[in-house]
Amino acid sequence: MTVRVMLISPAPGPALRAARFDDDAPLDEAAVRRAGEAAGALPRGARAFSAPSRRCLQTAAALGLDPAAEPALRDLEAGCWRGRSLEEVAAGEPEAVAAWLADPGAAPHGGETLLTLIARVGAWLEDRVSGDGGRVLAVADPAVIRAAAVHALGLPPQVFWRLDVPPLTLTELSGRAGRWNLRCGRPLTASGPPLD
Repeated sequence: MTVRVMLISPAPGPALRAARFDDDAPLDEAAVRRAGEAAGALPRGARAFSAPSRRCLQTAAALGLDPAAEPALRDLEAGCWRGRSLEEVAAGEPEAVAAWLADPGAAPHGGETLLTLIARVGAWLEDRVSGDGGRVLAVADPAVIRAAAVHALGLPPQVFWRLDVPPLTLTELSGRAGRWNLRCGRPLTASGPPLD
């Protein structure tokens, strides 16, 4: 059975704007308002999920969704880098950052590797196909959306960092029996009809 998985990146919160590793900080008022403005653009009739982070749950609420929190959609675990900016970590640990960006199996921060993230998100995607099909809508962090695209298209993990996922965009995967198609980065705007 064909399934359509629509992944929405969350509104830009303080951590994203500061290029800081996730510290589960809440969204500010401007981000919540921006997500609320996009509420009318969502496709109808989809089962809703959200990553368990506050920014994803707040984005989902502002979009008018009542999602099930899905642990498999949690962001990349950054270990001891959590809450620190990439600039700060690169200044203090340049070799570790270089290794992390070059090797998808590296986890110098003591957290999760990109390979582990891709496998986790890939398993969640494949579970959607083995279900009853239909539409699935999920608010997930950019790293999770990148991991989904890498898994679905069978891309080499080294391309992970080359995929850009802007805030409040929709990335759509449709597939069945392990074959996926990708539609990238449609902005959510309230000015047009709902996405279908």
